[in-house]
Amino acid sequence: GQLVESGGGSVQPGDSLRLSCVAAGFPFSGAAFSWYRQAPGKEREHVATIYSTETLTEYSDSAKGRFTISRDNRKSTVYLQMTDLKPEDTGVYYCHRMNYETWGQGTQVTVTE
Repeated sequence: GQLVESGGGSVQPGDSLRLSCVAAGFPFSGAAFSWYRQAPGKEREHVATIYSTETLTEYSDSAKGRFTISRDNRKSTVYLQMTDLKPEDTGVYYCHRMNYETWGQGTQVTVTE
């Protein structure tokens, strides 16, 4: 299987971004997915998860209330809508297929004045 992320960029505090993760090579609708991020010099950390039942989601404390994970099974795509971005949200964001060692290449998000 393959995951390809996109949608990162350089933004200012308070701005929004939507990340996309397109999946290929495996059955999408039955899979669960997570977004992780890794800041420079830090370990990769969990941001959000969406299960095959797309109404079932989980968020890290830092993401709650600002980020929304969603999926479109027709497009084999997982999204991460990020609002009210903060400098501490800076990092490389990765898409992960849960229970498999399937990761995307990452997309860079930079939040700075």
